Amino acid sequence: MKDLKNKKAIITGGGRGLGKATAIAFAKEGMDVAITGRNEAVLKETVAELKELGVNAIYAVFDVGNHNEVKASIKKLISELGTIDILVNNAGIAAFGSFNDMDADKWAQIIQTNVMGMYYVTKEVLPYLIEKNVGDIINVASTAGLNGNANTSAYSASKFAVIGMSESLMKEVRKNNIRVCTLTPSTIASDMSIELGIADKDSVESVLQPEDFAELIVAGLKLPRRAMLKSAALWSTNP
Repeated sequence: MKDLKNKKAIITGGGRGLGKATAIAFAKEGMDVAITGRNEAVLKETVAELKELGVNAIYAVFDVGNHNEVKASIKKLISELGTIDILVNNAGIAAFGSFNDMDADKWAQIIQTNVMGMYYVTKEVLPYLIEKNVGDIINVASTAGLNGNANTSAYSASKFAVIGMSESLMKEVRKNNIRVCTLTPSTIASDMSIELGIADKDSVESVLQPEDFAELIVAGLKLPRRAMLKSAALWSTNP
């Protein structure tokens, strides 16, 4: 299994939930981590926790859906890290409602954040990985991107797009020794899921936890470079 110590990673939406759990898992492996988000107080708190694990941890506050902010912030983060080895595209938003009732602006916001945000961040990181001729990109989709359901049209549309974009990118950059993995977890007791009322934070034994998700990412990264986890769907063992 590959040693991840001293690798440099950027995790979008890294202040809480899945992103935070992944950042902590990376830090425990000895990786330096940069996290991004829109809430500076939350990011500062998470960075403090990461530093306690003995690694270099930094943060940047920006909206992934704003390309200009992404350009400036990603360049600064990579400069501070010294290089970049791993990108985890985790930032995303969700809202549910019928196709007819959901406001068009909300629909557009979900697409802008979940799809364009992932595109913007990846576009700014990718040249560094291509220049090094090695790297890993982990894109967080959802089972909602595999099957549509009533009242999830905007979120499902965004995650279907993420899967298509991610798989296309994977086929483009394999020649550059860059592994692109698309993850499609089912419901995880993340902050977002709890706030939306689709997960219960107290159901530890029956609902997937952010730490389960982070463990999968670490396992994929530890595969020998000749092997690539193209995609993975994480489900709870409890129906």
